[in-house]
Amino acid sequence: MHELGIVFNIIESVEQVAAENGIARVSTVTLELGEVSGIVPEYLADCWRWACSKKPLMDGCELVLEQVDALTFCEGCGETYATVAHGKTCPHCGSGKTYLVQGQEAVIKEIATAEAG
Repeated sequence: MHELGIVFNIIESVEQVAAENGIARVSTVTLELGEVSGIVPEYLADCWRWACSKKPLMDGCELVLEQVDALTFCEGCGETYATVAHGKTCPHCGSGKTYLVQGQEAVIKEIATAEAG
């Protein structure tokens, strides 16, 4: 389960931001999670609750997940299309000369403090 490692990295980043900004408690972290990131949201949430309970700064912190749809660009025709629905073959022209432009990311979008929350 790589979700636990991901959670540890997110918490480490949040701790750094909190230290730099004098934040004593974090209430919510919003994460943009790519549709094809390979991260299982339910596992991530379970790991999140457990890991946050071990950190006074993060105890009780809510994790909000916002899905980023996977999009693929076709070099053959210049169109962008939904990756999950069509895979690597462009539905517009049939070309296989395509690449993913978004949908693999896991990015911290927002950190809310208990004071703001």
